[in-house]
Amino acid sequence: MDNLKRQRIAEALADIVRTARACGPERRIALMVGGGELGAEELLRGARMAQEARPGLRVLAIGTPEPGWEDLDWLPCEDSDEARAAALDAAFAEGRIDGAVALHYPFPIGVTTIGRMQTPGCGRPLFVASCTGMSHARRGPALLLNAIYGLAAAKAAGIARPSLAFLNQDGAAQALRALQRLRDAGYDVNFGTSGRGDGGSLLRGNDLVAGTVDVLVCDSLTGNALVKVFATFTSGGYRETVGWGYGPSVGEGWSRVVSIISRASGAPVAAQALQLAATCSAADLPGIVTRELAAARAAGLDEALAQLAPAAPAAAASAPAAPPAVPMDAQITGVDVLDLEPATQALWKENIYAENAMGCTGPVIRVQASHKERAVAILQREGFLAPSEGE
Repeated sequence: MDNLKRQRIAEALADIVRTARACGPERRIALMVGGGELGAEELLRGARMAQEARPGLRVLAIGTPEPGWEDLDWLPCEDSDEARAAALDAAFAEGRIDGAVALHYPFPIGVTTIGRMQTPGCGRPLFVASCTGMSHARRGPALLLNAIYGLAAAKAAGIARPSLAFLNQDGAAQALRALQRLRDAGYDVNFGTSGRGDGGSLLRGNDLVAGTVDVLVCDSLTGNALVKVFATFTSGGYRETVGWGYGPSVGEGWSRVVSIISRASGAPVAAQALQLAATCSAADLPGIVTRELAAARAAGLDEALAQLAPAAPAAAASAPAAPPAVPMDAQITGVDVLDLEPATQALWKENIYAENAMGCTGPVIRVQASHKERAVAILQREGFLAPSEGE
């Protein structure tokens, strides 16, 4: 038997041993180790921690090899963001890696990342959909897609039927109603509720601290800020010490699992990001995204996305005149802040005097108590409220 055959047999046996120890195939996850604010050794320490914590995870460090870290595999390249990005793309193209953790990655429009943070109130993990990138160029459709992608990421992480709710911000109520309609048409969504007394699937800041759901839906800029705040809460803001970072990446037709961490991420965050990337890769996150989109489309996703795209503003002359003012002693909640004006005008058209306002829990429409039941029915009919809202 020649040396080449012996080597191949040895490699095959080593693969069998690694697979047996990992209870599954080895997952090769690349890690960019240059460009961080805390130094390369901080990220390399995270790589070592990840390999020790998860059998079957093999980290491939992308960057200039560092003395003392020979136990890690290396993909050597020049010390620049451009060189590391090129090395990462080449590793994906050559099939050398199953996923990656990067400090920066130029995602195309339509791809976003689903972060994960540890909530300080109860120590529960919370997926944040989304944190970087952009699932859609317009806010309303992006929020709806973020919800679907957030569910996919949570399922890839092993949560069979994750609970989901929206952060109470501009456009959230519209996207929530759209998702409720998809649920009613057959798309499986497990809506979570606020832990506050008034409940509902529009969450407030208290719910983020407590971690009342598995998936929080918001726009990517807000999600990015939330992860930063929670990750650096105990460090004075300059080092991310807890959480899983801002990844992994999701999008229609997107096949790569690329998780994002900050340039201020410490070793514990890098370690957890690597493990999450390995988990999502092993679960075939891109395939789960494809199945979620197909199920949502069967329930009317494309129509919902079209309805959430902003319409051209109506001419001021077409606005109806307000009916005579009457005392208002009732309020209707659940209308999105972006819909307050048109919702109020819809009531004016039906000769119901109404005014919009901001209550302590969000936008409200004020009406006379004797007109509330009819007003709610009108707003439901016109699509400003879901059938179960406003009562």
